[in-house]
Amino acid sequence: MAASEPAQQHLTRVTAADGTDIAVASVGTGRPVVYVSGWLSHLERGWQLAEERAFYEDLAHGCRLLRYDRAGCGMSGPARQPPSLAYELEQLAAVVAPLGPEPFDLIGVSLGALVAVAWAAAHPETVRRLVLYGGWAWGAEVSPPSAREHVLALVGSHWGLGSDVLTDLFAPDASAAARTEFGRYQRAASDAATAQSLLALSYALDVRALLPQVRTPTLVVHRERDRAAPIAQAEALAHGIPDAEFVVLPGRSHLPWAGDAAALAATIRRYLGLRAIRTPAGTLTARQREVAALVSEGRTNREIGERLGIEERSAEGHVERIRLRLGLRSRAQVAAWWTAQGEWAGERPGESPRP
Repeated sequence: MAASEPAQQHLTRVTAADGTDIAVASVGTGRPVVYVSGWLSHLERGWQLAEERAFYEDLAHGCRLLRYDRAGCGMSGPARQPPSLAYELEQLAAVVAPLGPEPFDLIGVSLGALVAVAWAAAHPETVRRLVLYGGWAWGAEVSPPSAREHVLALVGSHWGLGSDVLTDLFAPDASAAARTEFGRYQRAASDAATAQSLLALSYALDVRALLPQVRTPTLVVHRERDRAAPIAQAEALAHGIPDAEFVVLPGRSHLPWAGDAAALAATIRRYLGLRAIRTPAGTLTARQREVAALVSEGRTNREIGERLGIEERSAEGHVERIRLRLGLRSRAQVAAWWTAQGEWAGERPGESPRP
């Protein structure tokens, strides 16, 4: 996948040993990189959220990135067992079974970091390199008991308010629009009972005894002021896994796509031996150039959608990806950037760019 080409997500389904239906998304081509998400996920909603999609697109250059929704979440079927580490491993086994005998790279994020540790400890021959982001060794040390009890009660009894509170905790560096959308995304990803039970699992898991058994080359990466997972727990992961590399990045957001996601993606890619993404400033796809031109004319997302024959939501997503790719903060800056591009000044939306 070239840096200037839009990524396409392909959805498939696998079945775990107990019959659980698991939705899997893949993007990119090349060697497989399996991504175990945090607490809740929704493959379709995550792909529609511009910041999250941009993070996955960055990871997927030069490889095949596979993500999945755990049982009871997103596009997967209902859980057939209570949440447990063993059940998490059964689901991951179903996801990686079609990959064949060659080792794959494994990325575990938040709760997924603990699942990835357990998998690497039990199946060292299957994992080429292991990356743990935003994780912890012992859930009981993530926050004080009173705070855990309060959050669990809030999620169980007031899921709407609970999802908003957790969004503010997980992504303080995200835009207000992204936080609002992610709150809706969490509520779409699961019902209150599932969210509460998976959050309880996050607090209950303890992988300290498994850490010395991990022999896979491992990177532990964490943001220094992560508000959801204390850096001391990341240090515990790194110190417990033999020869693990430990990298601390600036930032306070727990969600990988919030804040300086490009720096996180670049750190992960370097460790996995993937080439640096060389996206020159101003490199946009043909469709993005069309959208940027219309933004410069002061068109709304609805008007852009009508002009290009796409949905308003798709137009909004294009604008966000343009902003992220160019490192800009607003539509006004996108418009100003476009106006300054002399070689494109005469383009009309729908026409091919001049050579």
